[in-house]
Amino acid sequence: MMHGWEYNSPDIFDTIRSLHFEHLTASWSPYTLRFINPARTSRGTMLERQIWLLRVYETNRPDIFGLGECAPLPGLSIETPQMTVKNLSDVCLRINQYSNLLSDDNLCFPSVRFALEQALIDLLRGGKRILFPSKFTDGNEQITINGLIWMGSPQFMIDQLNEKINQGFKCIKMKIGSMKFEEELAILQELRNTFGYDEIELRLDANGAFDSSEALDRLESLAPLQIHSIEQPIVAGQWDLMADICRQSPIPIALDEELIGNYNREEKSEILDAILPSYIILKPSLTGGFQHCSDWIELAEERSIGWWITSSLESNIGLNAIAQWTFTLQNPMPQGLGTGKLFHNNFESPLVMHNDMLIYDTANKWKINLSDA
Repeated sequence: MMHGWEYNSPDIFDTIRSLHFEHLTASWSPYTLRFINPARTSRGTMLERQIWLLRVYETNRPDIFGLGECAPLPGLSIETPQMTVKNLSDVCLRINQYSNLLSDDNLCFPSVRFALEQALIDLLRGGKRILFPSKFTDGNEQITINGLIWMGSPQFMIDQLNEKINQGFKCIKMKIGSMKFEEELAILQELRNTFGYDEIELRLDANGAFDSSEALDRLESLAPLQIHSIEQPIVAGQWDLMADICRQSPIPIALDEELIGNYNREEKSEILDAILPSYIILKPSLTGGFQHCSDWIELAEERSIGWWITSSLESNIGLNAIAQWTFTLQNPMPQGLGTGKLFHNNFESPLVMHNDMLIYDTANKWKINLSDA
């Protein structure tokens, strides 16, 4: 599988390693995001989402600070909330050793590492939440995104589908695995009866919901619906079985949960060589931030494996950082960055969704009250 673009890692990572701040101070604050509608997956239902904000500044200039979001996901991340708090506290105590903290042998906690990357890059750029200046942050170009359909009753999922299509989405990602397979199949069939493959690209996310004994049969049942890809049909960690499924599946397989953890470059190569999926899906908060995702992309490109980036239920602070970085990669595929409108109490930001585009509207200003965090 060859692609019409080349991956180029931004030079910012080398810049971070060579920073020479005189003296830094760091602090963190918890913040609870509240979902507008319950977020239901095959692993359960979420009403709230706990995140932590990391603030980094030069001690003699506290008014100019970099901000990073630490957003592990319970049930998916390798970090527990207790581990997150402990490691954020450790980062704050050792902030002037940031270069060492970001080395491959340290900070083995993906979401904390990502928060530190964000905060340092933001501070380097002047604390304006413009981490990767580009035509995107200038408001001149946009990022194409997929529409996300959450699990629920058949009618709830159909209503979401109609809403996303009316909004102009051409790529739909649908979470499956919480209802009877026959019901989900019927919903997908209804969609395909109305919209052909040339009108709507359909991605599925099983979140590991298929039993290993039934996975291939279900993939065969889904194949006539012209599915673009399906994420993680079985639970992560079963490399041999996943490799067999990738070889036999009539639908391209994408790895998601399989990538979550604290893998070094050699281990990443081992995973990709063992499974050889069609795609990998990268969540910076869960896979260790920009640098770790860059490693995954480089290794995937070497093996002609496709990829795209998604957010993982961050606030607009984390989503902003992910979106800006994603734009620099210039991957033409729809990206999974449409989660900014899920929360009652998200931070006001320049990020705006219009149809199937994520836009950085320079007329909109950030409103971040850290005293509320």
